[in-house]
Amino acid sequence: MSTTNASHDEDLAALVAEGADGGRRKRVRLLVAGGLVLAVLAAWGATRSAGRDAGPTYVTGKVTRGDLTVRVSATGTLQPTNEVDVGSEVSGLVETVLVDDNDRVKTGQVLARLDVSKLNDAVVNAKAALASAEARVLQAVATVKESAANLSRLRQVAELSGGKVPSKTELETAEAAAARALADEASAKAAVDQARAALSSAETNLSKASIRSPIDGVVLSRQVEPGQTVAASFTAPVLFTLAEDLAEMELQVDVDEADVGQVKARQAATFTVDAYSSRKYPARITRVGYGSQTKDGVVSYKTILTVDNDDLSLRPGMTATAEITTVERKDVLLVPNAALRFSPADASDAKRPSGGIVGSLIPRPPGGGAKKPNGNGNGKGSAQKVWVFEDGKLLDVPVTVGASDGSLTEVTGSALREGMAVVTESGEGPS
Repeated sequence: MSTTNASHDEDLAALVAEGADGGRRKRVRLLVAGGLVLAVLAAWGATRSAGRDAGPTYVTGKVTRGDLTVRVSATGTLQPTNEVDVGSEVSGLVETVLVDDNDRVKTGQVLARLDVSKLNDAVVNAKAALASAEARVLQAVATVKESAANLSRLRQVAELSGGKVPSKTELETAEAAAARALADEASAKAAVDQARAALSSAETNLSKASIRSPIDGVVLSRQVEPGQTVAASFTAPVLFTLAEDLAEMELQVDVDEADVGQVKARQAATFTVDAYSSRKYPARITRVGYGSQTKDGVVSYKTILTVDNDDLSLRPGMTATAEITTVERKDVLLVPNAALRFSPADASDAKRPSGGIVGSLIPRPPGGGAKKPNGNGNGKGSAQKVWVFEDGKLLDVPVTVGASDGSLTEVTGSALREGMAVVTESGEGPS
């Protein structure tokens, strides 16, 4: 019994010793892990502190010297310089059509003819009316002579009879008849003039039955067929559309109201059309309209450009996209537009709250504060400033802005030099 108790005590002591040993190993592992975590946190805090000591970083761009070209885009359509609608002033049945689309025509060339049966009859009728009027003139002349002779005879008798015969009434009647004959002669002559005018109108209508070209040009469209009836009662129907000279055309574009202040007559431009997308055609502005036009809520102004089309590759109605050169600057200082928009934050990284590791874990507002406007103006010719980062400091350089093409802006300033690095934005990495 005593032997058994002794063995039990030895086993219990061994277990206690083994448990104490395991606890010590566990504590050692915990201490080592904690030390490693503290070392990592300390290294991270040192890195953050070093980053703050190094100050903020910035992205920069270079000041360059070169040429600047500013262009304004506009779309429109090509049109002939002189487009004429040819119609008919007289009504009738179209007898023949002598030209077709794309045919070249000369001034006075007959394009179509109307049936002239009724018009010929009208001419014959007018000639007969003229002949009748001329015959009435002859009758009136004979009546004048007759009444004049009768009046002369009565006056001679009255003189020989000492006024006894004829009677006063007979003498006055003869004088009235002579005057009436003269009036009839004048009326007959006026009727002749009227008949001649009617004949001239009938002959003019007959000549207009042949539809002739008023210009040298090309037939753009034919809107009449043989056998068609033309009714010119109120308005002249359009039968043909002619273009005077397709070798010289005009481009009509709509310039947006935001750009029209830069566009002026005699400015050069280039344009493209879908049919020849890789080819650029030269053009020049001849007129910028004062009258506005509104389409889909957009206000624009019609601008006319002259176009040479010697090879006849361009056709009326083609849609074109024009690039109008409004400004050209040679050998000027240029800065990126982002440099003119940049402004440093109100608070620098040095002024941000600190406190070691714990302080670095506290959330802070992003951005470091609102940005201030850059300079005191944002238009062409205004005084602004750009920022350079030298010797760990931000320095502002006053400049005067000029023309801009959307990515680069012309600037002048005594302190600005070619090759100087100007700040365009804040950055996380080295500049």
